[in-house]
Amino acid sequence: MKTAIRALLVPMMAVTLIGQDYVKSIQEKGKKVLDQCIEALGGDHFLSVKNRVEAGMVFSFYREDINGLERAIIYTEYLDAPLNGKLSVRERESFGKKKEENGAVLFTEREGYDITYRGARPLSKERFDRFSDSALHDIFYILRQRLKEPGLLVEYKGGDLWENRPVDILDITDSQNRVTTVYIDRYNHLPVRQLFRRRNAVTGDMNEEVTVFAKYRDVGNGVQWPYSIQRSRDGEKVYQMYSTDVRIDQPLSDSLFTLPGGIKMLNPE
Repeated sequence: MKTAIRALLVPMMAVTLIGQDYVKSIQEKGKKVLDQCIEALGGDHFLSVKNRVEAGMVFSFYREDINGLERAIIYTEYLDAPLNGKLSVRERESFGKKKEENGAVLFTEREGYDITYRGARPLSKERFDRFSDSALHDIFYILRQRLKEPGLLVEYKGGDLWENRPVDILDITDSQNRVTTVYIDRYNHLPVRQLFRRRNAVTGDMNEEVTVFAKYRDVGNGVQWPYSIQRSRDGEKVYQMYSTDVRIDQPLSDSLFTLPGGIKMLNPE
């Protein structure tokens, strides 16, 4: 009996060791690819960016047709102390044909507002959760804010071709089992595509959110940023931004990311 048990245990232990070696190898490969990506994006300069200002044209789509076009300036500020698995960034999307702001959408780390001349309208929980979820899955946010987060796992999933260019594919999984799949160009080591799945709050179905990055440029100190960002949901284009100017580490006022005192509060969205 002991001989039979020993005969069963030996191959099981061998399989376990092989499995452990495989997991270790794909994690080491994943870390190597991610380190190359960080270096290509600007290395320590990228990791220490405090804020970013993107100006350009924003397109929204409905069933592949353009149903909105606006000039926009997007202000993004990273908070000093990343919160594990929670949002640690503030963003203001400012809209207007000239420098004067005609309207804005403000996202803090806890809530969001639609701001117009009428006042500030709190955004619905579903809309804020969608913004938060998208930010937490964003590869640039992950690299800037979440790399040291406990439980964050990076795995190499192999190579493939994306738009006739070889790419390395990574799965980045956090402690809450949220997975972001990233395609990284094998030649220049820059992210070209990412995808994740999130549950639709209305239908309950799982939606696949895909973002494509292109037209990288140096935006200061060797930091690279895509001037073309396109998002689709379940294969249908929903958003696109073409930047004309991107700058980092600007002297931004805190008032950009807070509601002005005395502003009229409107009914929630």
